[in-house]
Amino acid sequence: MLAGLAMVVTTVLSAVRTTVLPRGVPSRLSRFVFVLVRWAFRVRMGRAPTYDLRDRVYASYGPFALLLLLQSWLLLVYAGFALAQWAAEPVRGIGDAFKISGSSLFTLGFDVPQGMLPTALTFVEASVGLLLVALLISYLPAIYGAFSRREAMVAKLEVRAGNPPTGSELLVRAWRLERFDRLSATWAETETWFVDIEETHTSFPALVFFRSPQPEHSWITTAGAVLDSAAFLAAVVDVPRDVEAELCIRSGYLSLRRIADFFQIPYPPDPRQGDPISVSRDEWDTVVDDLVSAGLPIRADRDQAWRDWAGWRVNYDHPLIALGMLAQAPYSPWSTDRSLAGFRALPLLLRKPFR
Repeated sequence: MLAGLAMVVTTVLSAVRTTVLPRGVPSRLSRFVFVLVRWAFRVRMGRAPTYDLRDRVYASYGPFALLLLLQSWLLLVYAGFALAQWAAEPVRGIGDAFKISGSSLFTLGFDVPQGMLPTALTFVEASVGLLLVALLISYLPAIYGAFSRREAMVAKLEVRAGNPPTGSELLVRAWRLERFDRLSATWAETETWFVDIEETHTSFPALVFFRSPQPEHSWITTAGAVLDSAAFLAAVVDVPRDVEAELCIRSGYLSLRRIADFFQIPYPPDPRQGDPISVSRDEWDTVVDDLVSAGLPIRADRDQAWRDWAGWRVNYDHPLIALGMLAQAPYSPWSTDRSLAGFRALPLLLRKPFR
């Protein structure tokens, strides 16, 4: 009986941590289910899939793993109470115990146990079943509400920064449309967006794997383009200082780091200006030349501008690329067109939850 009740308690705690607790606390059961499903999807894709195939397969990964997790909670509670009923009333056998457990969990009422303890277990199981159903009813709308808010910004950035989005294109389009003085509103809006995805993607970590409606869109590439663009404005473009851009960068890298923390992604905890980043000086010079060609005023001291820009980028460089690899995000310059040495998503998900 103790083994069955322990199974029930563990399952209910996992459900509460995942759906009710307003902070990102990893659950071993959730992690196991997502790793198992990810492994199955990797087998389905094969060794060297194209992006189109990878996108089609992974489009179902997040929702499928989430639904399997919800089903796992019900099945484990069902099995746990069946073991408890069998221990409380062993004369009826394991088959009858599972029948009583199913009747109680789903409130069907077609089988009634005998004795005070089995009857008490029946009432407790019925209440747990109702609790799980109530959690599921409230959990899915909350997830899709957060998904909708996230994707609204992703779609909006395609208009402002192209597809795939880039930080330089966001600035060039604003300059050509004479909206450069209105970029502060963009940084403020994106700062709020980063705060929202930090909260939702750690409280509902399945959202990290929910792909955008358009195959070429991704919240990861959107984050990278906005952060690079704000860093260019803060360090490279010769215009008056915009504090909103700097606040947006800070909001962005804190958001990405905390999502990375949930998945136990290692990154330099205290990066400093001069630390290596994934973007080379040649790549940066090419983009700066494009900005000059578009007519943007660029600071005279390019060497200092590069050091300042790299000093911003180092704060989010590692988490951005690692999360892009974890989520199998589509191609975008400076975020998902490069990889980290030694990074493998599946072993990462197998790590024990941090405490």
